[in-house]
Amino acid sequence: MINFNVPPYVGTEMKYIEEAIASHKICGDGDFTKRCTKWIEDKTKTSKALLTTSCTHATEMAALLCDIAPGDEVIMPSYTFVSTADAFVLRGATAVFVDVKKETMNMDENLIEAAITEKTKAIVPVHYAGVPCEMDKIMEIAKRHNLVVIEDAAQGIMSSYKGKPLGTIGDYGCFSFHETKNYSMGEGGALLIRNPEMVEEAEIIREKGTNRSKFFRGQIDKYTWVNAGSSYLPSELNAAYLWAQLEQAEKIYDDRMNTWNCYYDNLKELESEGKIELPYIPDECVHNAHMFYLKAKDLEERTELIDFLKAKGILAVFHYIPLHTAPAGLKFGRFHGEDKHTTKESERLLRLPLYYGIEKEKVLYICDMVREFYGK
Repeated sequence: MINFNVPPYVGTEMKYIEEAIASHKICGDGDFTKRCTKWIEDKTKTSKALLTTSCTHATEMAALLCDIAPGDEVIMPSYTFVSTADAFVLRGATAVFVDVKKETMNMDENLIEAAITEKTKAIVPVHYAGVPCEMDKIMEIAKRHNLVVIEDAAQGIMSSYKGKPLGTIGDYGCFSFHETKNYSMGEGGALLIRNPEMVEEAEIIREKGTNRSKFFRGQIDKYTWVNAGSSYLPSELNAAYLWAQLEQAEKIYDDRMNTWNCYYDNLKELESEGKIELPYIPDECVHNAHMFYLKAKDLEERTELIDFLKAKGILAVFHYIPLHTAPAGLKFGRFHGEDKHTTKESERLLRLPLYYGIEKEKVLYICDMVREFYGK
């Protein structure tokens, strides 16, 4: 069976994990955490990056920093992972879902303004498949209505919009280092902070509500509880695993991009014949080959294709069930406007295996089987 995903592994992970153990410093914010955060800051030019236990927790921290409270509303797409909404409904806010664009599956920026009310506090664009949202328009709307922008860039590390790294355009950006992402620490994430004035508050929230970070930098002679917070620090063992991959980030990027291009080149004939649709990358966007998907004619055809590929030893999967149709989505949110594309397009979308190190022969075999399904 060709797996849908294999967590990235470059070969130095165990060496670095052993180094972390030997240092007798395996809790958070040790040497490997510092290496990872410096890499993120150098790569993205953001004011501050804080490694977290997950992208979910990075988004929760952003919600806390924005003072999201009961009665607030937060605008986001329905076609996203539950964490996008969870971070805000945990604070008592209502998730206001708007439709996606058919071409990219990203939130339609032209529908945001109509969803804004006096209760709206933030906009959360989700960069689906590492393909950037139309951030100029989103930031212009946010500025005009005095709203916070929190980028859900869980899938977007190494992607950019008009030359700007994803996660650095909004007020906050959230990365994921889950085992399914381009770079992994098993479970993990990072919060990117644009405004330097918010860094100290973020560190306090991340360190259980204490000013412990300032203590370890020698800025104060003791630390204490100064605000509400939680524990969002990942273990050094996780950071050591991640550092191995960040050291070889370009190699992993190139490998994934070669696979993505191989899929595209070998399936574009089916698209030209109108049998499937392939991903669309806008001219101003640089993506990171986070995933490769195709769109079948409808839900029935997609189900048949999944079953066909499985019988051929290929594990292909669909993706999100739109949040506004889920029990919690009905309870904690509402869909603004017409669901013209979200449900219909989500039922057509099928993800093909893509991971670091997948052999080209397997990719070509998968393409052959897709073509066979469509009678080629």
